[in-house]
Amino acid sequence: MDEDIERILFHAATIQARIDELAARITDDYQGKELTVVAVLTGALMFTADLLRRIPLPLKLDCVSVASYHGGTETSGEVKFDQLSLPDIEGRHVLVVDDILDSGLTLDAITRRFGKECGPLSVRVCVLLSKRRERRKEVDAEYVGFEIDDEFVVGYGLDYQERYRNLPFVGVLKPS
Repeated sequence: MDEDIERILFHAATIQARIDELAARITDDYQGKELTVVAVLTGALMFTADLLRRIPLPLKLDCVSVASYHGGTETSGEVKFDQLSLPDIEGRHVLVVDDILDSGLTLDAITRRFGKECGPLSVRVCVLLSKRRERRKEVDAEYVGFEIDDEFVVGYGLDYQERYRNLPFVGVLKPS
């Protein structure tokens, strides 16, 4: 798989160091609050696991399966929720954890739906990566690991056609 990578943006050690910083901020911000972390599957799985191991607070973990890419390198524009029920987050502070903030469509759909249907006290967003680009929907991510240019990236949970998720780094995929 490494031969498909044009260049590495963030090595494993850099990612882990940044996760330490994010976890410290999140721990401070949610001290004494009822926190539920909702991971956006499947891309945020690795990031969420590493992040939560560093947050020494009692919390609940849930997942939501949402997609807007459907196999390509550009969003389809349609956000599809792949499960029958939403997480039980009523009366709780919610931290939505995702791999990347790109078009904003997925995170906007999640946060709006949670707010309308689930009755949380608050909803905040944490992403590993945020692309510097014009978004189709503006989403405020309170916790951002890294800002990146508008390139197609894989590794550390991010995929192209379900491949490359298991790379320990984040890299730019070769155009071919």
